[in-house]
Amino acid sequence: MPAFRFCLLLLFTIPAFAQKPVPPGLHPDPAGALQTYRESLTRLRKEYPNQHKLPDLKFFLFGMGDRLKLIYRNGRLLNALTGNIEEQWRVKEELIVPSEYLVQLTLPDEQIIQIREDETGVWLLQSGKRPRLIPGTRSPVSLPRFASHPYGPILRVLHQEVLINVVNGRPLPNFLVYIKPWYRDAAMMAMVLKATENLHLIRDWIMAIRDPFDQNNQREVDNLGEVLFLVSLVSDKSHPVVPVVLDSARRFQKGGGILGKTDNVEHPVYQTKWLKYGLKSLAVPDPYSIPRQYDSYSSVFWLDYKLEYVPARSADEKQPDDNFANNPFFGWAEDHFYGQNANSAKRGMVGTIDYPLSWQQRDIDAHYPGETVLDRELVKQKLAFPHAWHAAEMFLLLKEL
Repeated sequence: MPAFRFCLLLLFTIPAFAQKPVPPGLHPDPAGALQTYRESLTRLRKEYPNQHKLPDLKFFLFGMGDRLKLIYRNGRLLNALTGNIEEQWRVKEELIVPSEYLVQLTLPDEQIIQIREDETGVWLLQSGKRPRLIPGTRSPVSLPRFASHPYGPILRVLHQEVLINVVNGRPLPNFLVYIKPWYRDAAMMAMVLKATENLHLIRDWIMAIRDPFDQNNQREVDNLGEVLFLVSLVSDKSHPVVPVVLDSARRFQKGGGILGKTDNVEHPVYQTKWLKYGLKSLAVPDPYSIPRQYDSYSSVFWLDYKLEYVPARSADEKQPDDNFANNPFFGWAEDHFYGQNANSAKRGMVGTIDYPLSWQQRDIDAHYPGETVLDRELVKQKLAFPHAWHAAEMFLLLKEL
């Protein structure tokens, strides 16, 4: 009987032990990793010379995927959504290494503490002490190193800036200033998540979609194709939203394509391209044709249909691009569309700081007071960073190099 009980004990304890997360060790060379990352940034800025000055706040976000969102800044680890102080230290020196998802702190007594995020969670590491997994952060994510890629460290940071904006299974442009997903941003984020084997993070959200419009900025017609594409990643044409999308598309049909508002402006080429791409992704019959006309958003859709691009007939027809600094994802998308080789022709912007690498500014739909927990100056500047769509556009282009 005792032997039987012992066997039962083994049956229950061995699986539990096997599931226990294995903590990372202390990073052996944070300074060297930071130097490697900065060298990659230097090469990127030479390749993409358009730079945009950003405030260097010296902070780092932890909590990729469905993990507790945390902000490290000035010796404090804060709950990013409540502002509560989770941990606090008197710090003699700090070293933030974005590409390693790591902050190293040197205390006045020369003790070293590392806050480090890996595929299992966010850890507090200290020599001579047991590693501690921060509560609320144990959730699996896939974190490729991109070791053989010339911009590997940068891809890791851009990947983090996408993952950090997944909250409770919902993909947000920036989790501090937006409370609802936007289908366009979500579609680009999903491409990154698919490439890194993280689609499971938003699968349930996609499966639950029933509205063909995200209802953030009236009914944006490009949403129709974006929803179909999102569905194609985790389901098929039997998904309940598909017939609703098809019916909505018929109501917005004009000529061979569709016509409505995107960003409060009619963009029939862009909208029809998205619809056709979504239909193709689901292998649904496609009766639509791309309008043969100029559309300033046509060149930010790089996924397909490049040959259908119609350039502006005159400078008067071409819309000004003065919003590229505020919406830098457009510049990176255009670079992806045109496949520019000459550095002088590249429009993608790179920030002037180590972290974050992505941003958006002065969006009328953003609630910037949400960034008060990070810095009040960001609220005044109406600057949201990181920004998942921008990070995704950069990631998807650079990964192809």
